[in-house]
Amino acid sequence: MMPMTRHVTLWALLLALLLSWQSAFARDLPDFTVLVEQSAPGVVNISTTRMMPGRSQAFEGFGGQDIPDIFRHFFGDRMPAPPGGGGPGREQERQSLGSGFIISDDGYILTNAHVVEGADEILVRLNDRRELEAELIGADTQTDVALLKVEAADLPTLRMGDSDGLRVGEWVAAIGSPFGFDYSVTAGIISAINRTLPRDAYVPFIQTDVAINPGNSGGPLFNLDGEVVGINAQIFTRSGGFMGVSFAIPINVAMDVANQLRDDGRVRRGWLGVMIQPVSRDLAESFGMDSASGALIADLDPEGPAARAGLRAGDIVLEVDGEEVERSRNLPRLIGRVTPGEEADLTIMRDGERQNLAVAIGDWPDSEQPAQARSGASDAQARLGIAAAELDEAERQRMGIDSGVLVRDIDPSGAAADAGIRPGDVIVSLDHHGVEDPAQLRELVESLPTDRAVPVRLYRDGRSLFVALRLGRS
Repeated sequence: MMPMTRHVTLWALLLALLLSWQSAFARDLPDFTVLVEQSAPGVVNISTTRMMPGRSQAFEGFGGQDIPDIFRHFFGDRMPAPPGGGGPGREQERQSLGSGFIISDDGYILTNAHVVEGADEILVRLNDRRELEAELIGADTQTDVALLKVEAADLPTLRMGDSDGLRVGEWVAAIGSPFGFDYSVTAGIISAINRTLPRDAYVPFIQTDVAINPGNSGGPLFNLDGEVVGINAQIFTRSGGFMGVSFAIPINVAMDVANQLRDDGRVRRGWLGVMIQPVSRDLAESFGMDSASGALIADLDPEGPAARAGLRAGDIVLEVDGEEVERSRNLPRLIGRVTPGEEADLTIMRDGERQNLAVAIGDWPDSEQPAQARSGASDAQARLGIAAAELDEAERQRMGIDSGVLVRDIDPSGAAADAGIRPGDVIVSLDHHGVEDPAQLRELVESLPTDRAVPVRLYRDGRSLFVALRLGRS
């Protein structure tokens, strides 16, 4: 009986150790109950109404056939047209759902620009079930941030955190309305910081594994102190739903945009006036560099800030104000956050030697217009995402063309960049119509459809080529 007793005692000790370990592990896991109780009242549900001509062709929400397989904005829950919603030629309502959060007790609300894009009416539903009509103060499509205003007082607000202090591995939580389920809470960790996505050059995204789905768009991302550190904006997906990779706009970036929209009605961002390309290993070796990093200047706007400061084609930008340019696609973000008119200290590689150069950063050509005008459909260059200029007679003769508009600069996240249009290209025709000058380009762009691609004929490097342009963002 003694051996049996020893075995029983051993198993009891192991069981006690296991239960003790489980208890300690449970105590180490974060408890989000207090955070949710305190923060949920400041989160809102956003619905929009847009008047659309004709009958809805397809359901464009979760599971629709037109969902791209990667890096799509996940606010895709547009509802099908109601029964009897009208045939071709008649207008019908189309509703969408998203999230947002209150940043001031007098009614200012942050959300994503794509949540309210093209909306004719915006309704905000509060935690206490009140529904208020919201005014769009402004939207910045470059960062996907929109500022709304409702007429109310003493609203519950959320505390803003410092997204610059985030570390990979720390716990975060999201509150939003996935698939229309109000005030749903999900949690996870920060997977990476300072992510640059293909079509969003101006945002250093926070990557998380927090479960985010259609309807979460525009909602807050919290740290364990209950402070907002980001706005949930995008997911990586092949199915249209959550796959473990989510992206949020850092709150420091969002609040800077919101303050500019509230104070000035527009967003200004720095402009260097260069065309850049990645530095490959072979290029790095040819320039006498130890590693393939930085942004190689392939061409410059002759009247841009870079040219005025003495930068040349062939220079490689290694640092901006002491921050390393790890990849070429990081340069637009680093320059964009410099206030136009201020100087930036650039470290460059020239003739195999590092040099420092001070550059007075310019104003991105489109940012001289109000933010709402830039995001609207009435401005050609804003809609395409380009800065264009008229060709003079000497330039036309040199290129051997009769007409066209010169692309001076390009927004890396715009429709023109998606089509493969580059700075230095000449737009000769658009949708089979010749382009004589910027005024005609504006007229043609205003009439372009958003539901199909149109051909654009370009003149580039002494030859003509066609690209397909599709307006609008997924």
